[in-house]
Order: sequence, then structure tokens, then C-alpha cells
Amino acid sequence: MTLLMHSRTSLWLAITLIVIGATMRFFPHPANVAPIAAIALFSGVYLKRWHAFVIPLAAMILSDAVIGFHSLIWATWGCFLLVGALGLWVRRQKTFSRVVAGSLVGSVMFFLVTNWAVWKFTSMYDPSLNGLWASYLAAIPFFRNTVLGDLFFTGLLFGVYEGATVFITKRMPQSITISSNER
Repeated sequence: MTLLMHSRTSLWLAITLIVIGATMRFFPHPANVAPIAAIALFSGVYLKRWHAFVIPLAAMILSDAVIGFHSLIWATWGCFLLVGALGLWVRRQKTFSRVVAGSLVGSVMFFLVTNWAVWKFTSMYDPSLNGLWASYLAAIPFFRNTVLGDLFFTGLLFGVYEGATVFITKRMPQSITISSNER
């Protein structure tokens, strides 16, 4: 059973996730440790389907408007949209292992796509397979941070939501509790 998501509650949760996602990027943090992928995954699982794409994109647009846009924005933003799609996959049969798998697949996809884009569309690496390999090798420390950050924020978001759901549903009459998948 999941928490009842009224339109007003869903709207406030969406706004809160956008604000958290955008503002967390301004605080000092290790490279690639940010909640955007976890927010995309969470939105795909619990909120309206289109939120899986709008919420992470809105957080990125707001924060990148301050931090600065870059030439490979399509790769980073695109990866977060794909993680939102992973959330829709997890939604079909939400289990602990599928949530973890969604987070890990999102991390690997981000690593592969963004480092390929750096290799292909910048002059940082030789345009050969050795250059691509060098790009991936140089990014391994960032990949570790991505995985750890994604798993941490995914655990935090899903854990808080599921904990709140259990807490609230124990205090609500069974007749008014509705699954969030009934949208």
C-alpha cells in the first residue's frame, strides 16, 4: 500500500523535489554526488508519469541557469530523462531489487553516455578507441561517486517515502487508503 497522492500533495512534492534537486547542486559536495538521478527514479515510480521527465529537467534547468550551461548538456539532461524512464519500469513491479537495479543502471548509463560525449564532442581525448578508453579510465573516480551518491539519495528518498507511507497508513482507516498506482 502506498501513500494517497492528492493533486495538491503531488504538486507540492514535485515542487519540493525540484527545489531540493536544484539547490543541492549549489552546496559543496564531491563531484557527481547529487540527487538528480534519484529524484528522476523516484518521480517515475511514485508520481504522475510525466513528472519522471519534468521534475529532473526542471531541477537541471534551474541550477544550470546559475551554474552555467555547457555544450554537452544534452548528454547529462538526456541521461536524467532516461533515469525517469527507468522509474516507470520500476513502477510496474516495485521491489527493493528493482529500485537498486534502476539506480545502478542509471549510474552506469550516465557514466557511459557522458564520457562517450566528452570523448566524441570535445578535444580532451584523441578521437580513437584509445582516446575513448582513456576517457572512461579517467572518469572511474567520478563513477564511484555517481554510484555512491545515486544509491544514497535513492535510499533516502524511497526510504523516507515508504516510512511515511507506513506511518500514515497505520493511522488511516483502510477504506480511504488508495494505491498511488491508481492514477
